[in-house]
Amino acid sequence: MSKAQATSATPSAPSHNQLDTKAQAWSALFSEPMSDLVKRYTSSVFFDKRLWQADIAGSLAHAEMLAAQGIIGAEDHASIQRGMAQITQEIESGAFEWKLDLEDVHLNIEARLTQLVGDAGKRLHTGRSRNDQVATDVRLWLRGEIDLIGDLLKELQVSLVDVAEQNVEVILPGFTHLQVAQPVSFGHHMLAYVEMFARDAERMADVRRRTNVLPLGSAALAGTTYPLDRERVARTLGMVDANGLPMVCQNSLDAVSDRDFAIEFTAAASLCMVHVSRLSEELIIWMSQNFGFIKIADRFTTGSSIMPQKKNPDVPELARGKTGRVVGHLMGLITLMKGQPLAYNKDNQEDKEPLFDTVDTLKDTLRIFAEMVGGQPNPATGRKEGGITVNAPAMEQAALKGYATATDLADYLVKKGLPFRDAHETVAHAVKAATTHACDLSELPLAVLQGFHPQIEKDVYECLSLRGSLNARNTLGGTAPVQVRAQLARHRTRLA
Repeated sequence: MSKAQATSATPSAPSHNQLDTKAQAWSALFSEPMSDLVKRYTSSVFFDKRLWQADIAGSLAHAEMLAAQGIIGAEDHASIQRGMAQITQEIESGAFEWKLDLEDVHLNIEARLTQLVGDAGKRLHTGRSRNDQVATDVRLWLRGEIDLIGDLLKELQVSLVDVAEQNVEVILPGFTHLQVAQPVSFGHHMLAYVEMFARDAERMADVRRRTNVLPLGSAALAGTTYPLDRERVARTLGMVDANGLPMVCQNSLDAVSDRDFAIEFTAAASLCMVHVSRLSEELIIWMSQNFGFIKIADRFTTGSSIMPQKKNPDVPELARGKTGRVVGHLMGLITLMKGQPLAYNKDNQEDKEPLFDTVDTLKDTLRIFAEMVGGQPNPATGRKEGGITVNAPAMEQAALKGYATATDLADYLVKKGLPFRDAHETVAHAVKAATTHACDLSELPLAVLQGFHPQIEKDVYECLSLRGSLNARNTLGGTAPVQVRAQLARHRTRLA
């Protein structure tokens, strides 16, 4: 080959300006540009741009460490800080131009930084890859969202505690198999959901601990040849344990490819939404005319386009539906990860939309439920108003329909010396008699009751009353009002 042929066959080195304006960080290797179809298919910038604050925070921490290690100079570090401050202002004001050609949030910010500060912007990526960069960004972003979700879970628990405190003495028919079983305090029933959401808050805190670990410095997959101080970056970003010790991913391959934290969060979110859905189902049932136990404030309901008498519980119904959406995201993320070899694969771009939507759905749901259950504070009185309105008489009347104190009669007979299985059989005959006479057990004459067992005395009517049944369950975790108030005090202290 002649010198002229060799010269014509060898691509010329790119100019300084070409490097500044390149749309792809790897384009020198390729002989043709990416097609517009592929650009649209592979781009993530229009959904992952919400990571911009985490991306800038991670970059600033990385730059500070590079300067401290002598990998970049102080002047470059100052330029990077100045450029990032301007980019922050541009994004917050809406002036920042997000470009599809730059594919994602990371390249968009880096390209703008290089445009603003020149070579200093190009030096920022020393010792890192987009693989460890995006893993860090998602962890930082999710950590902040988990903190917000923790606050919302607390608000919802407080709303439920408020309702419970106002209704300790209200009698609700407790159900099993959706059949009347035993009378319970409505306050006690509400506190069951407080327990569920308290566990959700604990799970979120646990997920946060495993999310708050630094992948940055793992580079593409094998670490880097630069003398990075990863623990310094972790401390700068607040990725530390309860003792203030830095939390750093210990294996570079795992660090860039791990999405356990996203799956674990979505699993915790799914379980939280399941609890919301169970509460929604009860609110829907209780609000129906067949029950009439509660009313929900009008601003959380809708009407019918054809039936003017309707008031529909759309918020609980939609929350029940959105639960399936969040659980679907969990299944999607698990399926996304199940076949990936180490290390990073482009598949992982698909983790963000389900994760983002899960966070948004859970936050919106918790926020609206806290207000729907507990109401809004009245500026004049400072008290919450407009939440759930309880129809206590309807609840008590319903509790009288299903022989809810039958177990109390069996317990009464056991205390008289009858074996429980015999007592159970005896009460079944009493219930059959009450059904025949279309009356409650407490309405059967003493003589009739004594016909089932001679040791039944007049004091039986106390245990056959709804109030007596409620008060009798005075054990830890029971529905007796004294126990409910003790639980209320515990929750008030815990949530203070």
